[in-house]
Parts: sequence; structure tokens; C-alpha cells
Amino acid sequence: MNTFHVLALAWFTLTVILYLGCKALYRRHPRWWLMPMLAVPLILIVCLLLSHQSFAVYFADTRWLVWMLGPATVAFAVPIYEYRQLIRRHWLALIVGVLAGSAAAVTSSVFLARLLGLSTDLQASLAPRSVSTPFAMAVASQLGGSPDLTAVFVVLTGVFGMLAGELMLALLPLRSHLARGALFGASSHGAGTAKAMEIGQEEGVVSSLVMMISGVVTVFAAPLIARLV
Repeated sequence: MNTFHVLALAWFTLTVILYLGCKALYRRHPRWWLMPMLAVPLILIVCLLLSHQSFAVYFADTRWLVWMLGPATVAFAVPIYEYRQLIRRHWLALIVGVLAGSAAAVTSSVFLARLLGLSTDLQASLAPRSVSTPFAMAVASQLGGSPDLTAVFVVLTGVFGMLAGELMLALLPLRSHLARGALFGASSHGAGTAKAMEIGQEEGVVSSLVMMISGVVTVFAAPLIARLV
């Protein structure tokens, strides 16, 4: 085993240890800065900068962790099935909300990128940032963007949306489980769904459903998004 693979394996081990440690700490002390989705990436970035290692070395043996997001996303179908009656009652509101949210997320990303003068590649990488990583990376490939860069944007969007969503729930009088769950699923995909599950089972189910429908809609809408880019 050469030095490159040894370093890559070391980064993988560090990632797993940091995640398990932060998860246990967050359960005992539920503070937003201790959330694994936020704390682990920040610690890893600091470690990479201090060790002068490239992202390619880190990503070499941790790429399969991104691949596991696909099965993890599909696993959200279990609670959705258990709450299928809730979905039948509110299917129209869910569909309309997903379509509106997906359109707003994509157009705002593209037009803001244009306003800032970003390149076409960056626009294509940013466009699908508001859906779950497996869907976003697939769309980025179709648009000619960078799937790896899109994955970074997805994580940043998820963490920010999770924090902003929690703040919005504290400020806005949203009592509906449907509205509270959809807020997280449409804006911060997997990270938001994890937070929605903490708030309540119904919120988590709605967030899961919105997240998956948004991903599917974005994949099928890729040709239209390409015209925007």
C-alpha cells in the first residue's frame, strides 16, 4: 500500500471517529454548533489546511460515503409508507409546494450566480444545490457542472437551511406538521430531514417526502435547467 492510500485511509478513519464522537456529544448537549453535519466538516477542513493535504487525497477513500447517501435516501421511504394516510390527505398541497419550491431554488441559484458573474460551470454546479446529494450530482453531470463541487454546495445548503429553518420555526407561528416538515425538506434536504425527525415524526415524514419528490422533479427538469444555465 503506497503513501497516498495510507493517507486516504487515515482520513477515512478520522472522518468516522469524528462523526461518532460529535453524534454522541450532540445527543448529550444538543447545541447547533455540535451538530455532526456542521462540526465534522469544519474540523476536517481545519485538519486538511494544517496538514497541507489536498482534497483529492481525502476524497480517494471516502468517496463511497457519498455513494451511501443513495441507499440512505431510499430508506426514508419506510416512515413515508407508515404515514401514507397523511400523504393521501395532503397530496395536492405537497405537489404544488414541491414544484414551487424546486422552481424557486433553481432559478434563484442560477440568477444569483449570473449576478455575481460566476462561470457557466459554477452556475451548473450551483443549480441543483437544494436537492439531496445523489440527485444533485446526477443533475450536475447532465448540466456540464462538477458533481464533486455540487456535493459541497449541497452540504453547505443543507447545514445553512437546517439552522435557518430552526430559527424560522422559532419566529413564525407555523403549527401545521405539514408546513413545518415541508420547510425543511424543500430547503435543506437530508440535513433538514434529520432535524425535522428530531422535531416530530410527522414533520420528518413530510420532509422526507418533499425531499425525494424535489429530487425526482429536478432530475426530470434538468433539460429546462440547462436552458437557464
